[in-house]
Amino acid sequence: MSGKATPAVDAVRKAGVPHRLLEYDYDPDADAIGMQAAEALGVDPACLFKTLVVQLEGGGLACAVIPSPARLDLKALAQAAGAKRGAMADPKEAQRASGYVVGGISPIGMRRRLPTFIDASAEGLAEMIVNGGRRGLQIALAPADLASVTGGRLLPVTTAGGRP
Repeated sequence: MSGKATPAVDAVRKAGVPHRLLEYDYDPDADAIGMQAAEALGVDPACLFKTLVVQLEGGGLACAVIPSPARLDLKALAQAAGAKRGAMADPKEAQRASGYVVGGISPIGMRRRLPTFIDASAEGLAEMIVNGGRRGLQIALAPADLASVTGGRLLPVTTAGGRP
């Protein structure tokens, strides 16, 4: 792996979680970062998950981990987090809470641990891929290991249709 390790990489190593690091040339002009990463890595976009930070009504933040081509169901996420509503967090707030820059936000090793909800579609996968904490770096690991290292829960948080 080129460059220094990220908090996400450090966290999976410290937890002893089996994983693979995948690097690709990040395109800052890509419309959909997750889809661009899947194409660059030659993997099924349904196996490459994006990390979204959500502002919950009442003041908290939550993290959603969903397949790249999927659309987040904000109502389902808010309900799972115990809130009435949710909206996409302001990018600056997402960066402050996670410690990562947009396009490189990982659900693993966040500066502030957020309630994490992993879409249930991950349950059938032997391996899923999530951001590794910087643009151009992904971590492949088992869904159960992601849930373990993030304290996350697997449940349906996507809806049919395009991207959020």
